[in-house]
Amino acid sequence: MQIFRSIAEFPQAANTVAAIGNFDGVHRGHQQIIVRVRERAQTLGAQAIAVTFDPHPLALLRPEQAPKLITPIPQRLRLLAQTGIDATVVLPFTRDFSLQSAREFAEGCLCAALRVVEVHEGDTFRFGHGAAAGIVELRKLGEELGFGVVSHAALTVRGVTVSSSEVRRRIAAGQLSMARALLGRPFSILSTPVHGRGVGKQLTTPTINLAPYNELLPPDGVYVTQLRIGEGADAPVLNAVTNAGSRPTFDGAGFAIESHLLDGPPPVVLAEATPIEVCFLAQLRQERRFPSPEALKEQILRDVRQAQRYFRRLRSERNSISLNP
Repeated sequence: MQIFRSIAEFPQAANTVAAIGNFDGVHRGHQQIIVRVRERAQTLGAQAIAVTFDPHPLALLRPEQAPKLITPIPQRLRLLAQTGIDATVVLPFTRDFSLQSAREFAEGCLCAALRVVEVHEGDTFRFGHGAAAGIVELRKLGEELGFGVVSHAALTVRGVTVSSSEVRRRIAAGQLSMARALLGRPFSILSTPVHGRGVGKQLTTPTINLAPYNELLPPDGVYVTQLRIGEGADAPVLNAVTNAGSRPTFDGAGFAIESHLLDGPPPVVLAEATPIEVCFLAQLRQERRFPSPEALKEQILRDVRQAQRYFRRLRSERNSISLNP
């Protein structure tokens, strides 16, 4: 997937079929629209593109209401690339950009810069200064300016309407199974390693500590997780128990995300910039203060055994499915 960080970077060599939005989470609703964008681009001989924004518009316009992101830009681009879309254009969301009218956006961005022949959006799509325009206005502009508009009804999964706000709500509530159903994959975060205090390794197993992370996380607690180290199809995936919280047993320790590896140290050398994706599979327990490091060690060992049972059960279920297609 090609990535363009502004309209000016985008080459005007081909027409495009576009989906426009924040795409926070790249959830199943987003994925469904992108599949249709790719199909139509192939039919029309055009390039399939996603257009997204950085930062989130609310972070600029109403910072006090801005949500913590499910997928910050680096992870969002990773996930968009996995959809098979040809390119993503990341538009810097500035004050001047926010003042554009719907017509200015359609004429300058969609037509002149991106050469759109068809735009695909969810029914609730809003755009232009003050979010004054929606699908009806976009369709009228398309008729006038020469591009088609296809609107998509919201996807429903397990009786729940799929949206970024709903996914955020489920993750914040610790409802990882429902979040997974809405996302179409386990909720995960993308970070890099940092050196910890060495306490985790002394207490139990090899430990990876993550750099400070300020976006959306499930509630403080201990989770069964998997860590993908690095990038590419051959990147190792490690089973782990991950604590995300303030580590109350150690006074003044502060918030941290630290993963206890279940099968020994990572098979690769970790550098400061090594990407680490942590997938949250299930919550084992809430975080709590222990009377001593020794008591915490005993609990971590229990957590490890419980996580190992989880992965054994997972392997057994997968084997059962493979034997009974």
